[in-house]
Amino acid sequence: MTISLPDDPALTAMSEADIRLDLACGAYAGGHLSRQSAADVAGVSRLNFDKALYARRISHFTEEAFAQDLETLRSLHS
Repeated sequence: MTISLPDDPALTAMSEADIRLDLACGAYAGGHLSRQSAADVAGVSRLNFDKALYARRISHFTEEAFAQDLETLRSLHS
C-alpha cells in the first residue's frame, strides 16, 4: 500500500520510521489493528511498540485481558 501525504513542514521534518510508528499507534488506539499487527506496520519489535504506546500514554491493557486476570485471581483464591 502506498500513502501520499501533503508536503507539510511538520511531516517533512519527520522520518518515515516516525510516521509509520505514529500511524501504527493511532491505528492500534482506534481498535483497527492488534498490537502485533501494529508493531509490524511500524516495523519495530513488539517490545519497542509497547514502549512507544507507553510513551504516548496509549493503554494496551484491554477489558478482555482485565476480565481474564480477574478470573485467574478468583481461581487462585478458590
